[in-house]
Amino acid sequence: MNIHEYQAKALLQVYGAPVSDGRAVLRSEEAKSAAGALDGPLWVVKAQIHAGGRGKGRFKEPEAGNEGGVRLARSVAEAEAEAKRMLGRTLVTRQTGPAGKQVNRIYIENGSGIDRELYLALLVDRNAGRIGFVCSTEGGMDIEEVAAATPEKILTLTVDPATGFQGFHGRRIAFMLGLEGKQVRQCVELTKSLYRLFIEKDLEMIEINPLVITDGGDLMCLDAKMGFDGNAVHRHTDIAELRDISEEDPKELEASKFDLNYIALDGEIGCMVNGAGLAMATMDIIKLYGAEPANFLDVGGGATKEKVKEAFKIITSDPNVKGILVNIFGGIMRCDIIADGVVSAVKESGLDVPLVVRLEGTNVDEGKRIINQSDLDVIAADDLKDGAEKIVKAVKG
Repeated sequence: MNIHEYQAKALLQVYGAPVSDGRAVLRSEEAKSAAGALDGPLWVVKAQIHAGGRGKGRFKEPEAGNEGGVRLARSVAEAEAEAKRMLGRTLVTRQTGPAGKQVNRIYIENGSGIDRELYLALLVDRNAGRIGFVCSTEGGMDIEEVAAATPEKILTLTVDPATGFQGFHGRRIAFMLGLEGKQVRQCVELTKSLYRLFIEKDLEMIEINPLVITDGGDLMCLDAKMGFDGNAVHRHTDIAELRDISEEDPKELEASKFDLNYIALDGEIGCMVNGAGLAMATMDIIKLYGAEPANFLDVGGGATKEKVKEAFKIITSDPNVKGILVNIFGGIMRCDIIADGVVSAVKESGLDVPLVVRLEGTNVDEGKRIINQSDLDVIAADDLKDGAEKIVKAVKG
């Protein structure tokens, strides 16, 4: 689960990390009072969407201007005007894709004098099985280019869970970032706070970009992104309240209501599979035969007929889907339940694209009988390879 920058900064402030004073704006009439509550003399007006690259982004609507999603203002009136120009408009960035995201929230904060921009992040290092710090002296909007062109400037440090975070971790990160004097002590305190926040709130990622050295020589978190482990959010009611469903894919949101593991992708072949590993293998083999999966969908081992029916509806609601591959290996999940759900969903919603079904495992004969006697226009597959070849051929002609 992701949250907005202003929400992330509020959490950072609770944990003692240095951030600028700011105010969130949800309605245009709030912009003037929000800007007026800050000291100035420089204000920063930021579009709030769950995507990076806002500073280099562009709005679809010309009335929003073409200055990007992060703008400077030198008066309350100017900050108010910029907020009103951006609210309700569609911001397109490298991470949103061409569709963009509608800006429903604005964050106005005090501007800061910047001497240097750095990069600092925490994430789960799955290779090491530890929490890792990622840092660079080349922070800012071009961090992706830095990682691609000069990867040696991206440095990492992992923390042994047996010892937890220690002072020497913070000092090593400070040296990696080229800090000196009081900045070293500030870095130790900041990284210690970030590590504690990461552990206590079950985060998957914290990104501070840029982490700046102000013109006064102090560290400050100028931007912040946070991602939380969705499987652990139920343990944190305060975090769950920060969820903004307007930022989520409607299909993924609908799937979550039925405990379906669904992730929308950009391809043309919809997939319904039981088991995450089999789902990944199904997506891989679709790509192997020259097509792209439109989704990841694991119906799980305990799915009911109703869940399968809803899963099928979600797949067919995607206008990019040109064909569907159902790949079930029945273990805990019985083939007849899958077949019942598919038949019920097709009869209720209709089907305008090719459908390939591969069933194997528990109650497979009953599942095939249900499919065969349904009068549906279904292409049967003997195995995964056969299913992938048939659905790609059906879609691509």
